[in-house]
Amino acid sequence: MRKIRDFVRDERGGTLIEYGLILALIFVVMLVAVQSLAVHVTGTINHVKNDVLSSTDA
Repeated sequence: MRKIRDFVRDERGGTLIEYGLILALIFVVMLVAVQSLAVHVTGTINHVKNDVLSSTDA
């Protein structure tokens, strides 16, 4: 019975879970930031491509 009581009072696992949740949140934020950056870079590349193509047609 004492081992069960000690297990319930042990907070080391809770700390590990908190660090895991923080790490998951950081990962999600980084993923959204990279995706947003990719959209902007793609738009810039397409804009430059269109400018180059239109300048060679003239």
